[in-house]
Amino acid sequence: MTEEKYGHIGQHVKTAFVNAQANPSPYRHWLVENLFPDALLADIQALDFPRPDLEGVSGTREVHNKSRHYFDQENKAKYDCCAAVAAAFQAPDVAALIQDKFETNIEGSSLRIEYAQDTDGFWLEPHTDIGVKLFTLLIYLSDGPGHETLGTDIYASREDHVGRSPFGPNQAMIFVPADNTWHGFERRPIEGVRKSLIVNYVTPEWRAREQLAFPEDPITTG
Repeated sequence: MTEEKYGHIGQHVKTAFVNAQANPSPYRHWLVENLFPDALLADIQALDFPRPDLEGVSGTREVHNKSRHYFDQENKAKYDCCAAVAAAFQAPDVAALIQDKFETNIEGSSLRIEYAQDTDGFWLEPHTDIGVKLFTLLIYLSDGPGHETLGTDIYASREDHVGRSPFGPNQAMIFVPADNTWHGFERRPIEGVRKSLIVNYVTPEWRAREQLAFPEDPITTG
């Protein structure tokens, strides 16, 4: 059903990864274009989950845990696009390409996909994602006025801001978390809603199993 609706998502994703632009500085990261088929992108963009009320508080996503949304068991059952994206990143051939192309061992990990909706007042302090996250893929979705300036901020250290990723629908940034993968979001005006997907492969130590796309099925690459 989803292949009839969206085409071969896994092949589309793999092609985008193969063509990813590698950047060595200030840490290894990749920029990706045309990640999803157009029909799938449109359905993801149209998802209308309740948006978090920042209540004047930001700096980390964790402070709004109660209003975060995932491509979890419930949303996969409700929305074809959630199920299709999760299935693509769970597939052994896609996982194997990620492991080989980006040089990270994700065998036995679990897939976590967050649907982020950031509004004016949102910011993220510089952080590295090191720990239970083995791979980070930030997929940009929205195209509102001024959203081309809303890319992920990149740092050489916690204090040294050096650049910003391009932001536009179906573009993405990839990195393998390490002690130098500093990134965040400098506070600046957001008109409308800045939408993105945050895709991680996480170790078995990840406690919030309800967030996972396939909580009982670890990743295999063979």
